[in-house]
Amino acid sequence: MMINLIKMRRSIRKFTPEKVGDEIVNQIIEAGIFAPSGKNNQPWKFVVVRDSGLKEQLSDMTHYSQIIRDAPVLIVVFLDHHQSYDYIKDVQAVGACIQNMLLAVSDLRMGGVWLGEILKNKERVHALLSTPEHFELMAVIALGHPAEKGKKRERFGLDQVIFSKIG
Repeated sequence: MMINLIKMRRSIRKFTPEKVGDEIVNQIIEAGIFAPSGKNNQPWKFVVVRDSGLKEQLSDMTHYSQIIRDAPVLIVVFLDHHQSYDYIKDVQAVGACIQNMLLAVSDLRMGGVWLGEILKNKERVHALLSTPEHFELMAVIALGHPAEKGKKRERFGLDQVIFSKIG
């Protein structure tokens, strides 16, 4: 059941060295591209990184360097401004895309984590990956076979998040 998958999903930051096949990576990206987007503009683009030298260079651009180095696969997620029609809606669409991907990761019994701290070095990432000027870094998803269960994080109760009910 989808509600259970949503509630059970965990961020996994430690991976086994086992390889992740293209079929799994493609399934995860495909789940992402089925996210909703305004006017169905689908403003996302991806760079799949497996090369250890490239991962090492990317790891120097974040405090989460060990996660970047140890993940068998990185999926670098970009907003394609050539596909954009409304910046805020498009950023929200990319967030929905990333969430779909993370749910697919869990459903496939893989491990993954959404890394955003690397955004402070988005120009360096852009240069390293030779992406077009109209691509804007949104996140990096570190992906692999889980070497940990992930910590359960407490969530606020509905009484803490519903500000009011009208009608």
